Amino acid sequence: MHGHKEWITCLCWEPLHSNGECRSLASSGKDGTVRIWDVLLGHTRLTLSGHTRSVTCVKWGGSGLLYTASQDCTIKVWRSNDGVLCRTLQCHGHWVNVLALNTDYVMRTGAFDPRKGLIQDTSSSNVELQEKAMERYKAARGSEPERMVSGSDDFTLALWLPESDKKPVSRMTGHQQLVNDVRFSPDMRMIASASFDKSIKLWDGRNGKFIGALTRGSEPERMVSGSDDFTLALWVPESDKKPVARMTGHQQLVNDVRFSPDMRTIASASFDKSIKLWDGRNGKFIGALRGHVQAVYQVSWSA
Repeated sequence: MHGHKEWITCLCWEPLHSNGECRSLASSGKDGTVRIWDVLLGHTRLTLSGHTRSVTCVKWGGSGLLYTASQDCTIKVWRSNDGVLCRTLQCHGHWVNVLALNTDYVMRTGAFDPRKGLIQDTSSSNVELQEKAMERYKAARGSEPERMVSGSDDFTLALWLPESDKKPVSRMTGHQQLVNDVRFSPDMRMIASASFDKSIKLWDGRNGKFIGALTRGSEPERMVSGSDDFTLALWVPESDKKPVARMTGHQQLVNDVRFSPDMRTIASASFDKSIKLWDGRNGKFIGALRGHVQAVYQVSWSA
């Protein structure tokens, strides 16, 4: 099938529960267009134009909508039956690289239920397979709206309710380089993101809150300790017996220490009524937060 004027970046099939014939395929291209193909006839049924730069990703939603991401920093929402542009989603400051839907897993598995470990009888009619896929889709989605997450060259992710809202539910920060890939877990409860910063981060699939990081890339694991001697020490415990840095500045014992979610900063709380901030890599002092009139016992970072 030919039609794109430049190379093709992404493909996505129409979900089985939407069409049991499985003959509609969407493609995105560097030419800034999206094409919906009839694969049996081998021709373009619709051409979607509106992006001003390369389209990086296309996703077919479960309710008849098509989602496209582009290097023009936007995400567009289209009606797949007639190609009408419904809305444009904007929040990223650089290329949007990838999209994922919380219903991706159930749409990808279609009429097959992995929990039962049984393959549906493929001799069933297209209508029967479509009905089974629809049953599974409705059970997975429930009464909740479909959610979408986007990953960008601006180092951030955004969580959307793309069927209805133009503004993101959450903007997720923490990666130190561009985001390459994003995926919802099969149960839709978590989002995993992969980045050029060599880390995988986990986020809450409903509100986008940071959960944790799976890897640290090529960097050694660091540990910080706080003591009654008023000091902190930064360690590389896997390899070294001596601390990377000994951090002085508190005037009384240190009660609590925490790395920030992006691992770049350490916060320490002390009986001297202050919170101090330190560089997470070398332990250098950054600054102090003052305002408490009594001892500070604990600190915690927001996600």
